[in-house]
Amino acid sequence: MPSLTEAIAVTHASLLVGATDWCSHPADLDVTRVRGTKNPDVELVRELAPDVVIANAEENRAADLDALRASGVPVWVTAPTTVAQSLDSLDRMLGAVTGEVPRWLGQAREVWSTPYDGPRRRALIPIWRRPWMALGRDTFAGDLLQRLGIDNVLAQSSERYPKFDPRDLPEYDLVVLPDEPYAFAADDGPEAFERPARTVSGRHLTWYGPSLVTAQAVLTEQLG
Repeated sequence: MPSLTEAIAVTHASLLVGATDWCSHPADLDVTRVRGTKNPDVELVRELAPDVVIANAEENRAADLDALRASGVPVWVTAPTTVAQSLDSLDRMLGAVTGEVPRWLGQAREVWSTPYDGPRRRALIPIWRRPWMALGRDTFAGDLLQRLGIDNVLAQSSERYPKFDPRDLPEYDLVVLPDEPYAFAADDGPEAFERPARTVSGRHLTWYGPSLVTAQAVLTEQLG
């Protein structure tokens, strides 16, 4: 999980022995790569002999985590669906793994401690194209946007990531297009919708880790 890798690397980089191919932060991270979150090289992970593997319930497959546990490798699984839960989860994880609660985590708590009291907008937040999929119920990114005055128009969906038809949607004011997991851009995404669109940093919208310190300022500017 890239955000968890970044959280440990920024706090105590020497503790990391491996990371996925998608773990891009910090930029100078130099550890063994174990493929992706959905297709990890389980045998290579075993060979690295970690004291613990840090995973995310949504990003990592249960079968891979079970295989690691079966071979004696402890696994710590995170599953926050709100900003508050993510901060508490990071506090527990970093305290157990690194033995310290880093300064950046306190800064992130301070940044997100003040409730938003400005005007609100209803937004569609696509995360994939072909087929179209968006944020639905109970998502970390949806909660983060809510704290910035952006209410997810599909928050009451029965699914966390529902498919949708751009021609058949509830009323909304804005389209929020992150650059991951699908790489939406100014020329790939906005043209499909009749409402104004904003392209934003997927890392600041969906990662929970050191990026939370600057996410509020970055996204507020990008959302306009």
